[in-house]
Amino acid sequence: MISIVVPTVGRPSLTVLLDALAPQLAELPDAEILLVDDRRDPSGEPDVPAALSGYAKVLTGRGAGPAAARNVGWRAARQPWVVFLDDDVVPAPDWARRLRDDLAVGDRVGGVQGVVEVPLPADRRPTDWERSTAGLAEGEWITADMAYRRAALEQVGGFDERFPRAYREDAELAHRVRLAGWQLVRGRRVITHPVRPEDRWVSLRVQRGNADDALLRRCYGPNWRQELRLPPGRRPRHVAVTAAGALALTAAALRVGPARGAAARRVLGALAVTGALGWAAGTAEFARARIAPGPRTRDEVLTMLVTSALIPPVAVTHWVRGWWRTRNSITDGDVAGAQR
Repeated sequence: MISIVVPTVGRPSLTVLLDALAPQLAELPDAEILLVDDRRDPSGEPDVPAALSGYAKVLTGRGAGPAAARNVGWRAARQPWVVFLDDDVVPAPDWARRLRDDLAVGDRVGGVQGVVEVPLPADRRPTDWERSTAGLAEGEWITADMAYRRAALEQVGGFDERFPRAYREDAELAHRVRLAGWQLVRGRRVITHPVRPEDRWVSLRVQRGNADDALLRRCYGPNWRQELRLPPGRRPRHVAVTAAGALALTAAALRVGPARGAAARRVLGALAVTGALGWAAGTAEFARARIAPGPRTRDEVLTMLVTSALIPPVAVTHWVRGWWRTRNSITDGDVAGAQR
């Protein structure tokens, strides 16, 4: 009845996940586990615990990201329900039993989401990265633990492989499943999603997701966030802060150029000051919003100050690149789907 699909890039957390699943599979006698090895340069297959030898199969992905890897998994699945798990989650001890109960739903229910819990420190305020990860607990239809009927996946063609990152690809799939007439509901099974260790520059790396947002904007129009039920973002403010900084730098550079009259230098000087003040105010607001709820340690505050200055132009750059790269990637089917 159930196929469990886990895309993996070989993180040590996969072993923790499989060890948590092994003693529960008696609750799911017909289950199969499909591990999709999505490493670009694999050296051997992922380790599978002996207790799962009769259930687990390793498939080879293309190293094209989680959307493509999940498509490899569900297309190889033999059961009518496909449960997607990330390779860094830990199922609760009663996860399998509750999964079985969650999937006892009506025929028009095409997907059932599990409950995601993100443990945060009890002895201090969470860092910016910890708070970002904790947002998964409020996400809708995220594939950290999401079950779909295979029939629903077949009807919509699965995940859109133009999304190369673990970012928005699950929300976009859920939107198309709903458009196809299926219902999505929440279940009661629980997984824990620990906060994985990251360096201080992780907030800059995740800005690559802005390129995927640009694709969604092309597919679903200016109201794409409402269409996909996604929370509002900071992009308008990032654009304003980046524009203010660019104005300040450009006006300052022109002011010291050759053959500038006194009047022109005064105007350019005023523009440079205006832009600098706008950039400083926007950057300070962003940094304060990130620092205030955090632990406020010296290292965290320094990281927030530096990255708050860098994130707006990095985010805007990724958005523009994504917009340009996807200029020819929209099909008639995309437009029709957005208009339904």
